Amino acid sequence: MGYIEELRALVGHRRLNLCGASVVVQNEKGELLLQQRREPEGRWCFPGGLMELGEALEDTARREVFEETALHLGELRLIGVYSGPEQLCRAANGDEWYVVNAAYACSDYEGRAQVNDGESQRLGWFKPEDLPENLAASHRRILADYLRLTEEKSF
Repeated sequence: MGYIEELRALVGHRRLNLCGASVVVQNEKGELLLQQRREPEGRWCFPGGLMELGEALEDTARREVFEETALHLGELRLIGVYSGPEQLCRAANGDEWYVVNAAYACSDYEGRAQVNDGESQRLGWFKPEDLPENLAASHRRILADYLRLTEEKSF
């Protein structure tokens, strides 16, 4: 049983603050990797997930991306840290949590992206101007900051 499951066993469905990481993975064509999650409602998002107890955020990012996509990440560049009321997540079982999400960018990876877990329906590479309509709102903020930073050549 992982940290989140252990915590949930103690507190039930009560709202929590949890930390997580997500990664904007860009390929050599300039396309961005998105994951269509089973929950909530088949929304698209950047791969990532919640931190295990005592784990570094960069390690969370690498572990979660590997678990979901089978990609091994190299250098990560911090896009930003996101928190607040718009970061509220709800699972189908009634669990609720606010996630403090560290978002990273990465174009240095090895492997071929493939669904590697039970959380994903599918993966896809998309041009930034041609993303699915049901991209998670919190990930639209990450995308906007990522595009601004790449335009400013901050990356």
